[in-house]
Amino acid sequence: MKKNLNMDVIAKGLGAERRGNVSATGGFFGAMQLMADIQARFRVPGGGGRPTDPQWTERRLVPLAPETLTLLEEITANVRKHGGVNVEPMQLAALLLEKTTRELSEERVEQIVRQRRARR
Repeated sequence: MKKNLNMDVIAKGLGAERRGNVSATGGFFGAMQLMADIQARFRVPGGGGRPTDPQWTERRLVPLAPETLTLLEEITANVRKHGGVNVEPMQLAALLLEKTTRELSEERVEQIVRQRRARR
């Protein structure tokens, strides 16, 4: 059984100060974070079947370019091979969509909208 780590105690023991969360966005550390998210969130449903996030209750069709689907398939193949977690391309797409949506601040969205208006 894994114990939860108390980051405040760890920081104090190292003589450090906690200043907030840091998230990896790409490369090796981003891939490791993605694996950790998949392992933490995906559960096998009670009746059996493919592991999924139990909080996902909405089903929608999401159009993709063929190149995007190919990339998602390649990433999930690597996740299965190296992480031992069975994840499907569209499950990965949903997870990435949720993470990106949470990371977009209201201020950043307003900045994007202003930039688009300025280009018109």
